[in-house]
Amino acid sequence: MVAPDLFATATVAVQNVRVRYKTPSVDAAERRGGLATKALNAALGRSPQVVVRALSGVSFVARSGEQVGIVGQNGSGKSTLLRVIAGLERPARGEVHADSAPVLVGVNAALVPELPGIENVRLGCLAMGMTRAEAEAAAPDVIELASLGKSIYLPMKTYSSGMGARLRFAIATAARPRILLIDEALATGDAAFKERSEARMQRMRDEAGTVFLVSHAAQTIEETCTRAIWLNYGRLVLDGPAEDVALRYRKWAWAIAKDKPAEAKQIIETALAERRETHVTFAEAPPQGAYRPRHIAGQHRPAQSITLAALRT
Repeated sequence: MVAPDLFATATVAVQNVRVRYKTPSVDAAERRGGLATKALNAALGRSPQVVVRALSGVSFVARSGEQVGIVGQNGSGKSTLLRVIAGLERPARGEVHADSAPVLVGVNAALVPELPGIENVRLGCLAMGMTRAEAEAAAPDVIELASLGKSIYLPMKTYSSGMGARLRFAIATAARPRILLIDEALATGDAAFKERSEARMQRMRDEAGTVFLVSHAAQTIEETCTRAIWLNYGRLVLDGPAEDVALRYRKWAWAIAKDKPAEAKQIIETALAERRETHVTFAEAPPQGAYRPRHIAGQHRPAQSITLAALRT
C-alpha cells in the first residue's frame, strides 16, 4: 500500500464533528423517568425520548487523489457523516470545510420517477450545473456506464433500487466532481458494472479528485480504496491504509457474528490505542483563495496537528 502524500492538496477537512438527535423510545427503563418528565410527556402526548449520538468528535483531513472507504456496522454513523460533508445535515458541534461542492450520489441528482431514464439523464446533468450542450454531450457516456439496456426508455419508477443507484452514480460522475460521496451505490449491479464503476473512480483519482465510499462490504473497501475510516457508534475507531483497516474491521465483525464479545472488544481497544488523533485548525485563507496545508506534524508524534487555510463551507 502506497503511503498517502500528506502534502497533497487537502480537499475536505472535518474538525470535531458531533451530531446528536432526539428520538422517541419505548424502552421501559426510559418510561421510568421522573414525575416531571412523565407529566410533560403525557401533556404533550409523546413517548419518552432518548438522545442518539450519531457522530462523536470525528476529525480527519482528506486529500486529492484519495479514495476513502468508510466502514462500520449499521447505526455507526457512516451515512450521517456523508450527509454532513455534503452539507445536507448540520452538526451540533464542529466544522466541515471543502474546496468545492461535494456531490452525494442519489441526492444531488434531482430525478423524476415519472420520467424515462433517458430524460432523467439530461435533467440530472442540468441539475448538477451542466449547460444543455454539456448535458447532451455527456448523455451517451452516462447511458453506457449505467448499462440499463432498453430500460433507459422506461419511467424511473419502474426501476429496481439497484438500477436507480447505477443511473445516479453514472450521472454524478459525468459531472466529474472534485469530491464525490457514494453511499452503497456500488453494492448493486453485476460484475461488469462493478468493473466500469471502479474504472470511473480510478479516473477521478487520476484527475486529483477525492472519493468517499460507504460500504458494508469490507472487501469492497479493501479492493477499491486507498484509505479507510472505521466508525463504531459514531466514534472514529481507526483511520489508515484501507487494507489494514478493512482487515481489522472484518476480524471484529467476525467476532461479533460468532458471539465472541471479549475478542471483539479487544480488537476495538487495540485499534483505539494505536489510532493517531487528528487535530485540525483553520488559518486565514491565502491570497486568491488558494488552499494549502500550512503545517503537518512529524510522523513520529502520537498525534497529528494540522493547520489549514480556510476552505469555503
